[in-house]
Amino acid sequence: MNAELIVDARNAVGECPVWVPEENALYWVDIPNGRLQRWDAGTGLVATWQAPEMLACIARTDTGNWVAGMETGFFQLTPHSDGSLDTTLLAGVDHPRADMRLNDGRCDRQGRFWAGSMVLDMGQNATEGSLYRFVSGAAPHAELGGFITLNGLAFSPDGRTMYASDSHPLVQQIWAFDYDIESGTPSNRRVFVDMHNHLGRPDGAAVDADGCYWICANDAGLVHRFTPDGRLDQSLPVPVKKPTMCAFGGSRLDTLYVTSIRDDASEHSLSGGVFALNPGVQGLPEPHFIL
Repeated sequence: MNAELIVDARNAVGECPVWVPEENALYWVDIPNGRLQRWDAGTGLVATWQAPEMLACIARTDTGNWVAGMETGFFQLTPHSDGSLDTTLLAGVDHPRADMRLNDGRCDRQGRFWAGSMVLDMGQNATEGSLYRFVSGAAPHAELGGFITLNGLAFSPDGRTMYASDSHPLVQQIWAFDYDIESGTPSNRRVFVDMHNHLGRPDGAAVDADGCYWICANDAGLVHRFTPDGRLDQSLPVPVKKPTMCAFGGSRLDTLYVTSIRDDASEHSLSGGVFALNPGVQGLPEPHFIL
């Protein structure tokens, strides 16, 4: 099964692809360069907007704008056709250290935005990372803590199971939680997959319409699909070592888009690009953040 390069983006850290069906377009970010990017599936044109700080994760809002997790907190982003980007702080995050930022994030099925935090230098093995729940008009709430590099956020089709991972080499675990859809509270944390038993480190994720969990296997050039009981169902290759996050898109939500890290600066390297796969299954629409 061949992966198609759709954008030779050469992103330092491409992340958080989000399909917008009404635009027939894919959005994603380049974290350290603070860039919001858009690929038009009809024309192939790519647009880029510059944010004022590192830009880690995004979700569409119910008003047609974007909510974003950045270095210092949660922001509303409004991109314009002239290349300008309006950036409005919605709520700051009180990190326990100055050298931290938000990382992986997405909305639950009810429109709450979740994002994890991390220390910038993964080599410090610092466990100050937290998982924040953000609801419009309220301060972000640190629901869980003790993470080094939180990743892999996803929700089951009925919204009652939350998934999260820690991609740090010392951890490499994926957890499942019971999720109270009324209060937005995870509980009953348990190991879903121990990635020490599989190729790659667990990075960004998505859930398909069958309830299976897709996770990018960083350092292995693969995207794994795990069934709801944690069994490895299939592994799809991508032509780069460090895929970062996947998302379903296309007119039938049956294309799997994958972002990646630029770990090879040679002229012909595809690393940092955005790829499209045909996984043979359909995904689910991404919920909007309720402003």
